[in-house]
Amino acid sequence: MNEPKKSYLSWNDVKNEASYSVLEFVSSHRFAANSTPASTPIKIYGIPRGGIFAGQLLCQTAAEFGYHWVMVEDVANCNIIVDDLIDTGKTRDFYSNCLAPFFTLIHPSRKNEFDGWIVFPWERMQNEFGPEENVRRVLEFIGEDPNREGLRDTPSRVVRTYDELFGGYKQDPLELMTFFEDESYRDMVVLTDIEFYSTCEHHMLPFFGRAHIAYIPNGKVVGISKLARLLEVYSRRLQIQERLCEQVTGALEGVLQPMGSACVLEAQHFCMTSRGVQKQNSRMITSSLTGVFLDQSKGARSEFMSMIRK
Repeated sequence: MNEPKKSYLSWNDVKNEASYSVLEFVSSHRFAANSTPASTPIKIYGIPRGGIFAGQLLCQTAAEFGYHWVMVEDVANCNIIVDDLIDTGKTRDFYSNCLAPFFTLIHPSRKNEFDGWIVFPWERMQNEFGPEENVRRVLEFIGEDPNREGLRDTPSRVVRTYDELFGGYKQDPLELMTFFEDESYRDMVVLTDIEFYSTCEHHMLPFFGRAHIAYIPNGKVVGISKLARLLEVYSRRLQIQERLCEQVTGALEGVLQPMGSACVLEAQHFCMTSRGVQKQNSRMITSSLTGVFLDQSKGARSEFMSMIRK
């Protein structure tokens, strides 16, 4: 089987495309350089994975033009959604219909300048300086010999493990959220005691526990397993527990536009139990509530809390 033809983009190629995207957005929104102060930056959501690299490059390029653009973890309330390229257009159409204007680093009108499979410079960099070498350096840092028999294959095993633990970066949570139109059901939907595992971004140590997710439909319902899958995608990334809650409710709000959504997480953190204060039985509880769950008079919050206590 013949290898597909590849077009290797240089950093200069993608920098030119980033400049094109920044200027196109600024022109279409009639922004001046001083109209985005530090308190109101332009928020960019990068679609995993290529869109994350593209978004970072857009932020750097925007700064050179005098604008303040920042990457955000949550797709809700962002100004720009970015991906590395447009292939079939399915992802672009999904996001542009549901949430925000869609921008891409390689514009469809310019894609025909590059023939075959497009290889970005950050993809080449990852291949040339593999993560296994970084694991070897860590082993040397802690005083080990990465060439001894027991550790010889450890770098490749660690990389495969990381590929699993952080597999959420490869998945787009909103593409999992297939929903059904249902105007008749208006009662609370609750999924309790969902086991989850994540990794704290501050010390890269595990935290794990249980999640409780709820929403009140407003014409749309989602398959119940999708709530667990949504949590799984976001938890399989470097995280803080507070943000993980907000990402779950943010995705529910963006796709379903429910009357309200809620997420409560209870977790143990290895950075508390295995280091630092070393409190073995400590648990952290966080919540994110939207819509009617925020209004005490509506009774949704107390009903939800009663359900998860049982």
